[in-house]
Amino acid sequence: MKYRHFLAILAVTQTAFFTTALSAEDISAETVVATVNGSQITMGNVIAARGTLPEQYQTLESDELFNGILEQMIQQEVLRQSVGDPDKALQIQMENETRAIFAGAALEGIAESAMTDEAIEAFYKETYTNAEPSREYRAAHILVETEEEALALIAELGEGVDFADLARQKSTGPSGPNGGDLGWFGKGMMVAPFEEAVAAMEEGSISAPVQTQFGWHVIKLVETRLQDVPSLEDMREEIEAQLADVALRDGVERLISEATIERVDLPTKDAVKDDTLLAD
Repeated sequence: MKYRHFLAILAVTQTAFFTTALSAEDISAETVVATVNGSQITMGNVIAARGTLPEQYQTLESDELFNGILEQMIQQEVLRQSVGDPDKALQIQMENETRAIFAGAALEGIAESAMTDEAIEAFYKETYTNAEPSREYRAAHILVETEEEALALIAELGEGVDFADLARQKSTGPSGPNGGDLGWFGKGMMVAPFEEAVAAMEEGSISAPVQTQFGWHVIKLVETRLQDVPSLEDMREEIEAQLADVALRDGVERLISEATIERVDLPTKDAVKDDTLLAD
């Protein structure tokens, strides 16, 4: 199946000819949009294929999108017919594809059933109604390998050397070229020793050397602010993702627990690498 993506979706040529003009009201999923040696391709086939395309194709104009998909499907049908009756390997691959399609549909249904407005609102209220505004910090740092280097930097800063200039010269961290600026961050976004040091600082102050797994930091706390509790709409996508994750995990576990599953204990698993078993 290594050539399955060979066909270009927008390699459009005029291979389809239409002899019947239809109004928009007459078109349905069953509407035949092309035939290949008598095999029909319907509007439903085209719509289903469109749903599997990468996002960048979804914004194309309808004519270009339709023609591109139809051309690919015509090419696929011509190639399918050229194979003739499927051999054993192809039949098994078709079984696997069918299984995967049904499994995907089941997962989509489980996720959608969990993401109701009522569930989203309940999750938001439980999580955020009594939440306090969180504090965010804007800081800069200079990262060096040893405590001695960090202490020497602090001494230079005490003599009036500019923090950003010193960071550009001495910091080994990726923020060095930006003067050590880390931007705004909240709880949980930095490693614990760094976060704890920042939380105990006053705005404008310089820290003592702080050790993390990355090395030794000299930190300058630039400013702080309180971040308001996010609105429901701000959190909707994140809440939907969390609800879906829980529902999918629970749903799959439930279905497995309800199923009668019998596994055969094979004496060896080497056959998984033997492609010759798929030969007719």
